[in-house]
Amino acid sequence: MTTTQRLLNPTGVSWPIVVGIAATIIAGLTTGIYAEALLADPGAVTRWAVPLLTYGRDTVAALTFGAFLIAATVYSPTTEIRPRKSFTYDAPEWQRVMKFGRTTAIIWPILELANFIVTYSSVAGVPLSDNSLGPGLWQFMTEIELGQIMAWSILLAVIVSIVAALASTMAGSAWTMALSAVAMVPIALTGHASGAASHTLAVSSIYIHLLAMSAWAGGLIAFLATAPRSGRLAAYASRYSSIAAWALGLTIYSGFLAGFIRFNSPAELFTSSYGRLLLVKVLATGVLALAGLAHRRRTLATIEGTPRPFTKLAVGEVLIMTGVIGVAAALSNSAPPVPQDPVPDPTPAFLLSQNPIPPYPETINYLTQWRIEPILAFAAVVGIVQYVRWVRRLNARGDEWRNWRAFSWIAGMVLFFWVTNGGPAVYGAVLFSAHMLMHMILAMVIPILLVLGAPVSLLARAIPARTDGSRGGREIILAVAHSKYGAFWAHPVIAAVNFAGSLILFYFTDLFYLSLTTHVGHLLMVLHFTLAGYMFTNALIGIDPGPTRPAYPLRILLLFATMAFHAFFGIAVISSTSVLANEFFGWLGLPWGVNALADQEVGGAITWGIGEFPTVALAISVAIMWGRSEDKVAKQIDRRADRDDDAELKAYNEMLAARAKGRG
Repeated sequence: MTTTQRLLNPTGVSWPIVVGIAATIIAGLTTGIYAEALLADPGAVTRWAVPLLTYGRDTVAALTFGAFLIAATVYSPTTEIRPRKSFTYDAPEWQRVMKFGRTTAIIWPILELANFIVTYSSVAGVPLSDNSLGPGLWQFMTEIELGQIMAWSILLAVIVSIVAALASTMAGSAWTMALSAVAMVPIALTGHASGAASHTLAVSSIYIHLLAMSAWAGGLIAFLATAPRSGRLAAYASRYSSIAAWALGLTIYSGFLAGFIRFNSPAELFTSSYGRLLLVKVLATGVLALAGLAHRRRTLATIEGTPRPFTKLAVGEVLIMTGVIGVAAALSNSAPPVPQDPVPDPTPAFLLSQNPIPPYPETINYLTQWRIEPILAFAAVVGIVQYVRWVRRLNARGDEWRNWRAFSWIAGMVLFFWVTNGGPAVYGAVLFSAHMLMHMILAMVIPILLVLGAPVSLLARAIPARTDGSRGGREIILAVAHSKYGAFWAHPVIAAVNFAGSLILFYFTDLFYLSLTTHVGHLLMVLHFTLAGYMFTNALIGIDPGPTRPAYPLRILLLFATMAFHAFFGIAVISSTSVLANEFFGWLGLPWGVNALADQEVGGAITWGIGEFPTVALAISVAIMWGRSEDKVAKQIDRRADRDDDAELKAYNEMLAARAKGRG
């Protein structure tokens, strides 16, 4: 049962926003962002509006993401447990949090538009009352990169608000949450330090920080405004507490990385106004961490009977969180000690790739050169940690999990970490051959190791299923695996076409150039080819749920047909007389005397050569599984014969005897 009485009245979570506004103003005064510009001053309204609208935009984005996160992963949508297809979405708290999210989603694009206008006013030095504002805005949106990215922010926020208005199911809340996360990408791209020399580190750390704070602060505010006072409160609070713990870890991780590129030395934390404000954020995060610990040790244990201690402490957290968001908004418009413009480097390689030229590509340098990509590095480390935790959970209750599967998964994740953060990624940014090495390992080697780890099967066994109709990570992953969309892309033929056809679609179009010149494009490339390889491999040798796997002879046929196409692609690259992405590789001017076309031939040879080893490994794996399947069937027949005294064979012999007698 649930109750219509909520944990906290909505007005109780609206006034902390005032605290955030005050923090934005005070922090801005500290760093001097409200001072009149010496040249081309846009006016006082713009100077004050930019950080305040940044705070407002960040807050409603966090609230929107947090609300739909709670709806999709914390609350049960129904008061009566039934089969999912006959759900009645009648839980008051679920309806409240969906309404909460829809409301903030409507406000989001409005603040994005206002922020777009005042940002142009600020960078162009044009007052809001100036007659040239309108034409200038159009030029800003169509010709200037910052304006184009901010226009995407507005469009994505509008899409989120439309989808939020239409969402009325658990799947709808999950899709809206995912779209909210996507809509934060342009915010990270326009965020402070996104144009820095450490572009990759800056953008990814800002994005992780946005998501973490949105889940943490936005989720808590939405929870306080909509959670029931009794009934399922204890279960809901426990689920949110787990989310908050992950968000805290991500906040610390991303905050450290983001701060790392803004200071010349730790001393500047104390000697600059920017550093002192950042210290305020660090101290506030520490206080919030202690509050979370207090929840886990004290308030969560008694929340069902006496929710007031939890509520009081949580409201205090909200006050601090909104203040931190306000300080962050001011800092994002303030100059840190380290200039955030790209380091002047006249080389074409730096201008095209936004990365310094690495040392000569000797073999040892592929092991010693590193350029950390925060999102991919985090994914690899968490992939290992969570897998080991699930295995230990199974072992603790006496269930068996094969050690070789764990070793395979860990090896795959370690290899993924090196390929996406080590030498292949560093040299893949400027050499086609290194890029193809990275691609082949991502698409053909790592998927074999990951599929043999059977992560979905482990997840399904290690995490208990929820029984109240809500969806946690287990339910969401299994729902995707069994959905019609998941079944379509996991179908062996579709997976093979996707795996092979993507090569042509990617390398012989502008998508390849975009992956080399944009950070988002690079991340999408890594994600796509890793998943494409994983789905194809899973269709051949996997045990995880999802695809309907064909008979073993057809698997062998599908494997060799796909790999033959892969080999032809490698030959096409080798024999090509034009440079792929010539606007990039043809203009790098590397100091090692590299001929772009010759390097491309090496890349084609890598594509052709490396493909042979995974093909043989997959063929052997399919053959072994085929043999085991035949042995299993034979043993089943033998056991059945022992039980019924070989009745099937006797019946067959009697049939043959009857036919012989009839012919006689």
